[in-house]
Amino acid sequence: MSTDSQPLAVVIGGGSGIGSALVAKYRERSIRTVVWDVDGERDVTCDIVHPEQIDEAVRLTTDRWGVPDRVTVTAGIGHAGLLSDVTAEEWDRVMQTNARGPWLCLRAWAQVLHRAGRPGSFVATSSISSYLVDRNMGTYCASKAALNMLVKVAAAEWGPWHIRVNAIAPGVTMTPMLGRSPEGSPWLAGVAERTTLGRLGQADDIAAAVMALHDLGWVTGQVLNCDGGLSLQSPIDSYGGSRRSGGNPAN
Repeated sequence: MSTDSQPLAVVIGGGSGIGSALVAKYRERSIRTVVWDVDGERDVTCDIVHPEQIDEAVRLTTDRWGVPDRVTVTAGIGHAGLLSDVTAEEWDRVMQTNARGPWLCLRAWAQVLHRAGRPGSFVATSSISSYLVDRNMGTYCASKAALNMLVKVAAAEWGPWHIRVNAIAPGVTMTPMLGRSPEGSPWLAGVAERTTLGRLGQADDIAAAVMALHDLGWVTGQVLNCDGGLSLQSPIDSYGGSRRSGGNPAN
């Protein structure tokens, strides 16, 4: 909770996509919300690849708004490419953004909450690609698998501090991360067909699940699938599908 006992949420990566949808839901409920991002509408500019920017963003947030009781990390990047072709620089960039960056953010806020003697809830954005094998997305899959284990270990480590740590795992969701894939493309149509609930995910779907996860006070160390049942059918096989249809394999 913040310094004036009113709820305060921090959304890291809240300038677009799932983060932006989450910010809108918080503000609809009159929950004070601080947005970190490098693009879009934001209160604090922060690139989570850089530890010094995270430290400064934490300082600025606590000075201006107080200590949050819920922190969500939605910042991340997509990546498509075979492990045999990806460069070391690409691997490092994806890992730094999708695993190292969230760790740095959550660690920084955990230290603040612990020093202040405050409870809190953290949610990181993972992906069903963290455990589904996809030949065209090995680097992305590995980064999200690392994030899942980070969440579990952090939950065990920070539980005595009364900090809960969970993750949300979306399936294919209509956000800017899909890149140039048009909503009616053959690849996305195939994904919708394989999704149990019969459509693609929307940012609002994931945002609603994030809010619910923050409110589940007896849940920690969990990765909640929010994919409309897409992961009930495996493999997604974007590599094979993209070769057959000429579609975009981005996830």
